[in-house]
Amino acid sequence: MKTAVIVFPGSNCDRDAHDALAKVTGQAPAMVWHKDGTIPEGTDLVMVPGGFSYGDYLRCGAMAGNSPVISQLHAHAERGGYVLGVCNGFQILCETGLLPGALMRNASLHFVCRPQALKIESTNTAYTSAYSGASDVVIPVAHHDGNYFADDATLNTLEGEGRVGFRYASGQNPNGSARDIAGILSENGRILGMMPHPERAIGGHEGGTDGLGVFESLLSAA
Repeated sequence: MKTAVIVFPGSNCDRDAHDALAKVTGQAPAMVWHKDGTIPEGTDLVMVPGGFSYGDYLRCGAMAGNSPVISQLHAHAERGGYVLGVCNGFQILCETGLLPGALMRNASLHFVCRPQALKIESTNTAYTSAYSGASDVVIPVAHHDGNYFADDATLNTLEGEGRVGFRYASGQNPNGSARDIAGILSENGRILGMMPHPERAIGGHEGGTDGLGVFESLLSAA
């Protein structure tokens, strides 16, 4: 599987993304600076990492969503390529219209950073197949604007089409996200945006390996 990681000014999870992809695929991803605007030909997966692109100026992901590389990201998605947006990457995917809804300020108005129990809604997706037999995982969160919002019609569509990939475990919602949503999929199931950081739970030294399943599932799908 050929992969790439988009790097924006303010990205701080790009190295974690690099290491996770290299560990699972056996080859280092291309690190694409946002102004280069070129995703290497033949790329299967583009990862949009977490961090604070442009210092979250104006609105989280707003400036990154207008970066030169975004047209290439859209073209990659339209070709049926896989896209994984984590934390700030999820915010950027919503800003660009690749995923519906928006990420608002946490309901508590506080930054939250902790291991987070998640419920796997379905293992019949390109991002969750490796979790077959598991109903829940623990993957860390670290964000200030992870409160997922969409109107009821959109939420009902996501639910009805099986496009909620991950939910926060019952009673453990860290940010006030609608219907405990932690991650959603695109209509074709090839784009996933999620607030938890699977790339920070791949080697055991971080406290667990539950994030590996996201990347192993992608490897299988590709």
